[in-house]
Amino acid sequence: MAEPPYEDVRIEGHLIDSLMVPQIMDDVMDLEGEFEILSFDVGRTQTDISRAVIRIHGRDRAHLEEILTAVQEHGAVPVAPEDAVVAPAPADGVFPEEFYSTTNLETYVRFDGEWVHVDGPEMDCGVRVRRGDGDAAAAPHAETLPLSDVKQGELFVVGHHGIRVVPLARPRESQPFEFMGSAVSSEKPKAQIVREVARLLRRVRDEDRLTIAVVGPAVVHTGSGAQLARLIRAGYVGALFGGNAVATHDIESALFGTSLGIDMKTGTPMPGGHEHHLRAINTIRRCGGIAAAVEQGLLTGGLMHTLVTTGTPFVLAGSIRDDGPLPEVITDVLDAQRAMRAYAQRAGACLMLSTMLHSIATGNLLPAAVHTVCVDINPAVVTKLADRGSFQTIGVVTDVGLFVEQLADELEHGPRE
Repeated sequence: MAEPPYEDVRIEGHLIDSLMVPQIMDDVMDLEGEFEILSFDVGRTQTDISRAVIRIHGRDRAHLEEILTAVQEHGAVPVAPEDAVVAPAPADGVFPEEFYSTTNLETYVRFDGEWVHVDGPEMDCGVRVRRGDGDAAAAPHAETLPLSDVKQGELFVVGHHGIRVVPLARPRESQPFEFMGSAVSSEKPKAQIVREVARLLRRVRDEDRLTIAVVGPAVVHTGSGAQLARLIRAGYVGALFGGNAVATHDIESALFGTSLGIDMKTGTPMPGGHEHHLRAINTIRRCGGIAAAVEQGLLTGGLMHTLVTTGTPFVLAGSIRDDGPLPEVITDVLDAQRAMRAYAQRAGACLMLSTMLHSIATGNLLPAAVHTVCVDINPAVVTKLADRGSFQTIGVVTDVGLFVEQLADELEHGPRE
């Protein structure tokens, strides 16, 4: 009787601090495989990396391939790696069979014995491979591509050979949010969280990278639009994602002093206030758009006014429930996704402020290395983000209005490192 198949894999990094080896063991056992630790060399100093070789056994080749696919996400690479295999897309918008489905982690594919970096880390895409001017001898270029952008005949990586994923290693030095752990809780020390988020935004700005704010209408309803505008004017937010609602209610607030018909000063409904959001949309459409309304002097304050006057880009993605919508709202979801993707790949940090659907959509586009902070009064929002693969997200369960105000105050008046 033939011996069950096995394969030796290698993993290196801060294996103990980052729990890479235990994660591999868990995946192997969860899939009912077996493993042996063939070698484990532990780094002796803070900067030394550790190395391990693990032999993984499966019942048959298909079972072994399933296990190898699972442990690949933890950085495990075959000791004797093969080159990646490519196949042409059979039609527009269709990956080839057995295509490799990407994670949001840094990834490499192997061609001609060399590891090639995959540009644009993003989950749930394929890896398109091109060679310069069709020259088979030219160095290949690899990048992620969503299903909707696939063109017939383009080459994509298939199978799981010749692929190396670089997991997010946990450095030994102190990092932002380290004290928080990964749990979602409303009992975290908010002042300390605000200080850490401020520290992160300062660092991202000083490194000339982009912080994206993903904003829901609750930011306007709670009266914190002006606080977010402070962050934008100070250069801490470089792009804003939202929908028709956040822009509409911000403009309603600027034009009529209400949000969803509620007086922003007294918190009481205004007579006829339920019409204000639609009248706000109509006013902007009559002007030709938000920027045009600012130029014409009709829109003189608010979050959208700040974005226009500071030249801060924004992407408003539409939905089926939108009224109007405002002229700048992108109603084709794939076009909206492409517009968001361009900023997501440049991001150093992301603030997700009380908007579940837009936060999940943005999380799907972000590389895993982007520091992501999700603020919502509902802990289920943060849990959903983690469940859908955005494991790098730090959850802050609190009122978004209080959080944004405290963050703006900390960035303006707090101590600098």
